[in-house]
Amino acid sequence: MRVEAVTDRLTSRLTIHRAPWLLPIRHPPLADGGIAVRAGRIVDIGDFKQVARSYPGAEIIDHPDAVLMPGLINAHTHLELSHLAYLSQDPSPTSFTGWIGHMLAERAKADADKKTIQDAALAVLVEQQRQGVIAIADISNTDLVRELIPEFPGNLLCLKEYLGLRASELTASLNSLKEEAGYPDYPEVYCTAHAPYSTHIDLLRALKNRAIQLGQIFSIHVAESTAEHDMISQGTGEMREFLEQRGFWESSFQPTGSDSKGSVSYLHQHGLLDSRTLCVHCIHVTEQEMDLLAENGAKVCLCPGSNRYLGVGTAPVEHYLRKGILPALGTDSLTSNPELSIWREMRLLAEEHPGIDPADILRMATLGGAEALGLDRQLGSLETGKAAAISVVKLPESVQNAFSLAECLVYQDIKSNSVYSLAYPLNFY
Repeated sequence: MRVEAVTDRLTSRLTIHRAPWLLPIRHPPLADGGIAVRAGRIVDIGDFKQVARSYPGAEIIDHPDAVLMPGLINAHTHLELSHLAYLSQDPSPTSFTGWIGHMLAERAKADADKKTIQDAALAVLVEQQRQGVIAIADISNTDLVRELIPEFPGNLLCLKEYLGLRASELTASLNSLKEEAGYPDYPEVYCTAHAPYSTHIDLLRALKNRAIQLGQIFSIHVAESTAEHDMISQGTGEMREFLEQRGFWESSFQPTGSDSKGSVSYLHQHGLLDSRTLCVHCIHVTEQEMDLLAENGAKVCLCPGSNRYLGVGTAPVEHYLRKGILPALGTDSLTSNPELSIWREMRLLAEEHPGIDPADILRMATLGGAEALGLDRQLGSLETGKAAAISVVKLPESVQNAFSLAECLVYQDIKSNSVYSLAYPLNFY
């Protein structure tokens, strides 16, 4: 994706961008639409002729055979694992804990230096940019990816991940959390938890409380596998055995005690669900747990590509939509997904859930992600007052109406050479 030179971003000059189709997301698609942009902001959007009449003398830039839509949002990935991309080229693992063990062993064996890790992460960032992604939530154990923030012209939110189930490690983790320092341009470091099965409850609470105090999101892997469910609900099974074998098990861990109460119930029980909690994966959840997510306004991020490779199941997407939950989409990492592309995530989701309206899948990849990351006042839809973070996607001649437009965008194998961006937003974090 190239970044089109847009001089109106830093000046008061007004430009009108015209295309055969506009996809505002919050409103129905518009044929022959126009978007008026000044100083990097959308000042008007609608029928091209009407917009043009409202701003006589404005420069008009035509985008034939294309749709103008919001930039995509990747709400969950692990860029610091990109140097281990060869792992997802292997056959799918036979168990979730087997994959975790293999990934950790390969990471230790690689013992990659800073340059290797950052070069691989930067290559992924460049490709994400080319695909029209304008915001990314990255989960890392170090600060190496954070140093790449200036290299990404959109919004790169770096969350430092904490984990450790054993009580004996709790004091050290809490002390480390207190010492997290900010950066000159990004004063607040975002810290978050790995998962309920790998993080002591007191550390989970401390991380969530810190996020609340700083007004930050709290992202956590939730209900990704049956191994996780068995441990959280009953304190038994494959995950417990895995942790015991590695010396990570904590004997004081208290499961929910009910097979119908998994990780979502566990988080709710301990007061960790609210509108700033982002639950990633959310595959193995009950109807009641989906109600808990909806009632608390918690956000959900789906990673279909990773779930397919790991064989952990598919999320109940239709149920989420019926309950008023608009999930975000994420790619996860190259260790569990052979291709990091939100376009591919949309396509996989559509294949696995053919009953879902393609327009809803597009909403997930844009507005759903913006809401999950707390950026929906700036990104996620084309609306007056929002940032002009607009992607231009070349369309085939087969697009005849609004439905076929959404269908093509979701099912078509869109490559980076078919996408470019008019302008990137400022970093809003």
